[in-house]
Amino acid sequence: MPENIRSTTVKALAWDLAADLHLPPDFDEGGTYPAIVSVHPIGSCKEQTSGNVYGEALAKAGYVVIAYDAGFQGASGGNPRSIEDPYFRVSDVSHVIDHLVTLPYVDADRIGVVGVCGGGAYAINATMTDRRIKAVGSVTGVNFGRLMHEAFSGYDPIAALDAIAEQRTAEARGAEPRIDQYLPADPAAAEEQGVTEIDLAEATDYYRTDRGQQPGGRTEALFARQATSIGWDAFHRAEVLLTRPLCVVVGDKPGAFGAYRDGLEIYRRAASKDKQLVVAEGFSHYDLYDKPEPVRIALDHLIPFYAEHL
Repeated sequence: MPENIRSTTVKALAWDLAADLHLPPDFDEGGTYPAIVSVHPIGSCKEQTSGNVYGEALAKAGYVVIAYDAGFQGASGGNPRSIEDPYFRVSDVSHVIDHLVTLPYVDADRIGVVGVCGGGAYAINATMTDRRIKAVGSVTGVNFGRLMHEAFSGYDPIAALDAIAEQRTAEARGAEPRIDQYLPADPAAAEEQGVTEIDLAEATDYYRTDRGQQPGGRTEALFARQATSIGWDAFHRAEVLLTRPLCVVVGDKPGAFGAYRDGLEIYRRAASKDKQLVVAEGFSHYDLYDKPEPVRIALDHLIPFYAEHL
């Protein structure tokens, strides 16, 4: 090897995904079933709304549903922890499908995907390029890239990117990682801080109380790894690539996370010839996580939607 060339090693990323299979009540190992990949929200885990609400309900409707923890989160592998990177989150969907198509009781030609909150937009984005997905449902879906580009970066993405670059360099040189919490510690802390914005207050009520709190759910992010989120857009090229049947469910009580806005936008932009927009009137983003009435509204549309297209 020439003297001016030095061999070195750069650490790459490889991880396993922890997942739960939710099976139909009359499941027969020798049968063949349509399957649905269930994608959890930002900072969530498979034991929360993607699994214990939508996963369970869709399994009871006759689907093999796989709810999984995103890489770097929950019980899945990946280091460092608490990375929320849209490119990894979208690729996780395809890795999960790789697993599904090896199961003898899954019909590889009848695979759909559903996602909640950020998982809804990840599901939509994955459907644009993984043609194994035959239908996509989004429940109060949020375009995390848009949210990071705007509110989560203080509407100054360049300043945020500069700060991220400085922090990542510091951590590469041995500094302590910076972990940002998305939410107050509990509802009492939110009240003390004067939090009144509906999405932030209701997220705290869901994630920081017995209502939705789970060990695998960590509503936090490694600050130094957020640059790609600021530059990402879940709906990029939807007018051309999003041709699969689409069901978008939103509540009509808008909040700062922007699910109502994003739902209307992707419904308008999607190239899908078969698309529907379901507005749960009188309900908010977090109502659609687990409150019986709005969840029923969502499922009353999602179940026949998947029955028609899978």
